[in-house]
Amino acid sequence: MKAARLHAVGDFRCDEIEVPVPHGKELLVHVGACGICGSDFPRVFEHGSSNGKYPLTIGHEFAGEVVAVGEEADPALIGKRGAIFPLIPCRKCAPCQTGRYAMCEHYDYLGSRRDGGFAEYCLIPSDWHLITSDTAPMDAMAMTEPACVAQHAIRKSRVAAGQFVVVFGAGPIGIMAARWARIFGATPLLVDISQEKVDFARAHGMDAINSRTEDVPEAIRSRNRGQLADAAVEGTGAPSVFADCIAAVRAVGQIALLGNPMGDTVLPLKLHSMALRKEVDIHGVWNSSRAPYPVDEWVYTVRMMETGALEVTDLITDRLTLDELPAVMADIRAGRRRIVKAIAQM
Repeated sequence: MKAARLHAVGDFRCDEIEVPVPHGKELLVHVGACGICGSDFPRVFEHGSSNGKYPLTIGHEFAGEVVAVGEEADPALIGKRGAIFPLIPCRKCAPCQTGRYAMCEHYDYLGSRRDGGFAEYCLIPSDWHLITSDTAPMDAMAMTEPACVAQHAIRKSRVAAGQFVVVFGAGPIGIMAARWARIFGATPLLVDISQEKVDFARAHGMDAINSRTEDVPEAIRSRNRGQLADAAVEGTGAPSVFADCIAAVRAVGQIALLGNPMGDTVLPLKLHSMALRKEVDIHGVWNSSRAPYPVDEWVYTVRMMETGALEVTDLITDRLTLDELPAVMADIRAGRRRIVKAIAQM
């Protein structure tokens, strides 16, 4: 089979390797599609695999169909298709015991610590990692992981029907967060400094502004009966945007910190004081939740894809083969190629 594997930092190539064999509760999945995540770029070009394993097949945003199972797995799973939950929790630490698998203290992970989805076939540990669907498109299910991250950010910001939400960052996760806000009954506004991203978001049905040319609090007030936002999602990681979130929300507003920080965040005195005066609630966001209660975000996302309530495939601008993947990722990093969302299809 073909697999796009990282051999060392900067050494990423498509190899021909043997198809793995499932044992125990493992499932062998024929991968249908796998998306490029922003975290794949530093993994390939800067810091390498998370645990020093090489060669490593990267890719954690994927979906596929079960083609073989281990001796302890149900053979009726063969032929089932679905999204793959890439986190492998230990299930023993305190966070795992309370269902907070994303905070597992001893986790493994498909695509960063063990072989992932940029391959024609991938071993997954058990059927718990497969969220099945008979009808959701394969390329849509490959978007489940980032869609769940976006949903988790909206949930953490405690968005309720009738509220107004501002999402900073109009990339694919930002657009999906705004779409989740609509599903939950809120009104979203996307904010970015890239006019290209603003134009793309508008072309895909979203209200979006460029904060270089418009005042964000005033833009919110003009859309929200003179009031500031009930909640803000920081989805950029830019150090200055945390302060923008504080300025954008009302008293006792909610802020969800989603974007991975790109540098030290320094909060100006005026905005620090404003955060205190407003008594804002600030929530960290880390990945998504697979716990069954109150809502399994992965199951809910796939079901929303099935019904058509959550559209994601219109955000896919580039479709690649595994052979093309290494060169395309290098081009994207170097700025020679611009994408919104790219996926490899097998």
